[in-house]
Amino acid sequence: MRRSVAARRTLPTSPFKARIETPRKHFAVGDRVTHDTYGLGRAIEVEGDSDIAVLVDFGSRRERITQPYATMYKL
Repeated sequence: MRRSVAARRTLPTSPFKARIETPRKHFAVGDRVTHDTYGLGRAIEVEGDSDIAVLVDFGSRRERITQPYATMYKL
């Protein structure tokens, strides 16, 4: 059985709060970033308009960070 792709609608009289979608983070080549685990780095490659992954050079290592970018922030 397949799940519906449509978004759930919340009723105005519902006692539950509607889910708020967090804005997507977009990175470009050359952006300075910080990561909670790896520290400071620079984006050197972006896959799929940063919807798939970002390759980041952290100096001593290069890491491919995938969506969601919960622990990576643009400086």
